[in-house]
Amino acid sequence: MKKTILIADDSESVREVVSFTLINAGYNVLVGVDGEDAMKFLDGKEIHLVITDLHMPKKDGIALIKEIRGKAEYQYVPILFLTTESQAAKKDEAKAAGATGWIVKPFVPEKLISTIEKVIR
Repeated sequence: MKKTILIADDSESVREVVSFTLINAGYNVLVGVDGEDAMKFLDGKEIHLVITDLHMPKKDGIALIKEIRGKAEYQYVPILFLTTESQAAKKDEAKAAGATGWIVKPFVPEKLISTIEKVIR
């Protein structure tokens, strides 16, 4: 059975590149245009991993993580940040919110897939 990954990113080009990379690696992909839009998929669907940007309109990545961690059925789903932000303070804030890992854009597809394989269940 294919594993499902939810992507939340406000950049259309990033969503397309990440989706293409994940689909070619054999994953099902759900896509939200920001944190608020991504929440529509967290309605009982089986999701094995969330990849989110940090800075997004309506609901940023930190707020998205906090809301996901507040849902009992998704509290243990791994969450990776894929962002241009590399400041240690933001990483600490994301970790405190419940992030599993951090990948800085631009990403190398092989590195993204190897990181996913380490954290996905």
